[in-house]
Amino acid sequence: MGDSGDVIAELTSDHREVEELFSQFEGTPPDSEERKRLADEITIELVRHAVAEEEHLYPAVREHLEGGGVLADREIAGHERVEQLLKELEGRESGDLEFNRLMVKLRTEVTAHVRDEENDLFPRLREGVHSFILESLGRKVREAKKSAPTRPRPSAPSTPPAIKLLAPGLGLVDRTRDFLTGRGQGRP
Repeated sequence: MGDSGDVIAELTSDHREVEELFSQFEGTPPDSEERKRLADEITIELVRHAVAEEEHLYPAVREHLEGGGVLADREIAGHERVEQLLKELEGRESGDLEFNRLMVKLRTEVTAHVRDEENDLFPRLREGVHSFILESLGRKVREAKKSAPTRPRPSAPSTPPAIKLLAPGLGLVDRTRDFLTGRGQGRP
């Protein structure tokens, strides 16, 4: 995904990439291998993005924004809904009617989450947090995505310190499993 800039630019770049993957998904025929591959790509990107936000962005939101605890909790609840949908998708074939229903639900949930972040959270961060901190968070988020898990785990912890301790190990397991199965090949 993104490779430079502050946390807002980084996460906005992630949002555009996932939107593009959803568009590609919608342009593929039902029951195609390409559709399943794109669903896997969407899952990988959403999980990596969510873990990086939970490790670094939301703790900063709690610390630096008035009412940040409530805001962070709301965003994490959105992540939990997305992760549950991703978990339900796991292992389903692209021709399965439930697969298609879940993908529509997933896109709806992700679109609402992105809109909320970009229209509410990001402007509040831009206004209330020093640019140095936003730049530092951007670097931390980029680094976190490199070692983040790639598979959904709705019951895993979503707040530090547990997520910071568990995510790299789970990420290694996931990337090994992805390599062995060919899932997400061609991605960083």
